Amino acid sequence: MGFLSKLKEKLGTGSGSEMFEEAEQGYVELGSESAADAKSKLMVRPFIIEEFEHIKPILDALREGRTIALVNIKPLKDKDLVELKRAVNKLKKTCDAIEGDIAGFGENWIAAVPNFAHIYRGPKPSKDEGKKAESVEVAEYEE
Repeated sequence: MGFLSKLKEKLGTGSGSEMFEEAEQGYVELGSESAADAKSKLMVRPFIIEEFEHIKPILDALREGRTIALVNIKPLKDKDLVELKRAVNKLKKTCDAIEGDIAGFGENWIAAVPNFAHIYRGPKPSKDEGKKAESVEVAEYEE
């Protein structure tokens, strides 16, 4: 509950005099809301995928909506590329379903975030810069 709700509750129950006595002493005790704070906190959590089955806890954490998953894919990448592709596709589908975002960074890591977050991918080139870059690339390959 907010401060005003607590104030209204204290005034409404007839114990307003207690509150004013506390206020005269220089403080008003409102109580802690640590349980609510714990549920509203964001968690950044590392995961390691060694096998396809290790993806389930990642998906569960993303569906809860308060976890940013940093996933090390190197063990599965070294072991089985087909299973890695399957795992990444499953992560992508889940991120799409929860309207989250997913991106790789480096060769061995993937970041997956819930719907309230967005992964920065660098500045997008303007239309003129994009055309210049395309023409340079085309010219290099035509020779």
